[in-house]
Amino acid sequence: MRKLERLTLAGSIKRADLERRAKKLLSREHLSSFVVLTIGGDEKAPTFAWSVDDVLRRRLETTRLGRRVLCTDQHAWSTGRIVDAFRGQWNVEELFRRAKKGGVVPWGPSFQRADESLRFHTFATVLGLTLVGLARIALGTDASARAMMRSLAEIRATLVRTTTGGAGRRPTAMLAPELTADQRRAAKVFQLERWFPTLLSCMTTRPPKA
Repeated sequence: MRKLERLTLAGSIKRADLERRAKKLLSREHLSSFVVLTIGGDEKAPTFAWSVDDVLRRRLETTRLGRRVLCTDQHAWSTGRIVDAFRGQWNVEELFRRAKKGGVVPWGPSFQRADESLRFHTFATVLGLTLVGLARIALGTDASARAMMRSLAEIRATLVRTTTGGAGRRPTAMLAPELTADQRRAAKVFQLERWFPTLLSCMTTRPPKA
């Protein structure tokens, strides 16, 4: 509005163009409800004045602005759960957006041809996204999904083949990895020692503080 006001005072705009640009500005949501415009003069020398009606703006703030109506058929849900589900929609949308662009669990490239194969491929992608999301919830981490998966992928052990000097198959020994604090917490949360007993040797238990 101030820019249009300066153009009018400088005589650099025609009335028709002024009205068109002012109408475009007021087409934005709710602006026409409390912004008052006055355009006068002729085509070559228009006049322009504008003001904000504080009464109308306060009325709009108390009745419309900052309010959102949520409709749901989940009648058994509490109000808090409904609000949390609505606010959590952007997380789901962001995950699918990243999956299409090749994120942590990319949907493509897909070389399927049959509809059944495409549906199964999509189901596998959604299942992977769900597991990644559940892993973040279980760990309670603020790290991104990519950083979390990179940290989990680094939980590895080294398999060493030993020799006895005798005949037969050489025995093997598994060396436990060096885990960070986050990796030790992940190993405990997901109970990885059930399939990877060697992890127990690198997960020391600190005595409780007195």
